[in-house]
Amino acid sequence: MPALDLTAFADLGVFTPAAGSDAAKAFYDRWGFMVLRDLVDPALIDAMEAECVAAQQGVLAGELDARYGSRKYLDDESKAERFVNYVEHIEELAPALRTALATRALVELVTQILGPDFWPGRGGVVYQDARPGRESGYTRIGWHADWQSVPHLDIWPGTAFTFHIDGTSPANGFLRVVPGSHLWATASPFENINNVSVPEGAPAARGYTDTPPPAPMPLGFEKIRGEIPVYAERGDVILHDAYLWHSAARATDDDTVRRHVRGGWHGGDTSLMDRETGFVKNAAR
Repeated sequence: MPALDLTAFADLGVFTPAAGSDAAKAFYDRWGFMVLRDLVDPALIDAMEAECVAAQQGVLAGELDARYGSRKYLDDESKAERFVNYVEHIEELAPALRTALATRALVELVTQILGPDFWPGRGGVVYQDARPGRESGYTRIGWHADWQSVPHLDIWPGTAFTFHIDGTSPANGFLRVVPGSHLWATASPFENINNVSVPEGAPAARGYTDTPPPAPMPLGFEKIRGEIPVYAERGDVILHDAYLWHSAARATDDDTVRRHVRGGWHGGDTSLMDRETGFVKNAAR
């Protein structure tokens, strides 16, 4: 029996600048995500890592303003006294990130996705250090779609970006997605595992069609039929749609880390871009 060539499956959804933006956009429209490889110069990723680690140390030492030390995403806020999983508004502290975000090919691709008037989320960009140790307040996250964190404002559609400082694997955790789920009309998180309230004005559902999901979104970390892992290498950039169902798996190796920089852009009502949006913490931790 001839050996199977699994290359096409391994590179599913991975696009380089040489492939052109049309193929990447077509894949994104159909499946709700893409992996951009060789987009950012490795030296820029090195600089980004150094600046993010320095900011993380500055938050822990109390040398930076409290606005940079986020606790709202953690499973246990008291752990922030011992370790810093998140640095908010990292774009203000990491010039290399600002340079990377201005990469022409990236800007052109997001323009294709959201239109020329897309705008960044008010919450800024977050540096995230996920690790499984006891000191860590973030190891994984349950199923959700990003729009569910602000379901009541018409700031959608949107797309999220993740610059990977570390490559991902089962050892240090990885992104789980349900391809094509952005096309479903996913319910607002009126029922959620954290029992948080959803602001008034939230619609019953959002998505690119009126087609309901084949089953309700799980409240935790359950397996979903049709889900796939999306692995990244150091320097990769993942874009995923705000309506896409996704979660993050916990690391299986207690000595690993998974660091990345993430944020998002909106394509909705521009009059809302400066409005305080709040945050609905509906996803399981």
